[in-house]
Amino acid sequence: MTSAMSLDFLIIALIVVATPGTGVLYTLAAGLSRGAKASAVAAFGCTLGIVPHMLAAITGLAALLHASALAFDIIRYAGVAYLLWMAWQTWRDRGALSLGNAANGAGAGKTARQVPHSKTIVEAILLNLLNPKLSIFFFAFLPQFVRADADDALAQMLALSAVFMALTFGVFVLYGFFAAAVRDHVLSRPAILLWLRRTFAAAFVALGAKLALAER
Repeated sequence: MTSAMSLDFLIIALIVVATPGTGVLYTLAAGLSRGAKASAVAAFGCTLGIVPHMLAAITGLAALLHASALAFDIIRYAGVAYLLWMAWQTWRDRGALSLGNAANGAGAGKTARQVPHSKTIVEAILLNLLNPKLSIFFFAFLPQFVRADADDALAQMLALSAVFMALTFGVFVLYGFFAAAVRDHVLSRPAILLWLRRTFAAAFVALGAKLALAER
């Protein structure tokens, strides 16, 4: 792979990673609700959620997913259902996306409800795992930067995937740390907190609708 192709890959990957989606939304919510450490855990979970899609693309399973309408639809509607569930949880102020105790009258000086890191990681992984478009993205994206007849094609794909995952983690952590930095200002203003919670819920619904209308 040439240096020009490497630069192209970095630019495209950075744009894809930085574009707000379910992972960014989840990481922002974690940062607002529970601080910088929780947002880093959420970013780590979202990054882990990339691994199955990466492996599917490398082993060719993504091609099967792309060719099979039934397989695509099963995963797609499972993802839609999960996004709607996340929206409901956020709207009702329960679960990992509840934005702290401020919704119940606590100020910025109070400690937000603790959520196990394992729960945050599992939810973050599911957000990415139940998105068939990510597998297809890897299937269409990675091969463009690897010569099929190269002796080290597999190693190159693994290396590019690792770069993509590192970018994902780094960018998501920045999003989360920004959210954590303004957390006290948000938690001390119940009206803003309520508006944000409803905005997050609406965003999850919108992303679910977008996934439901997605084509192979």
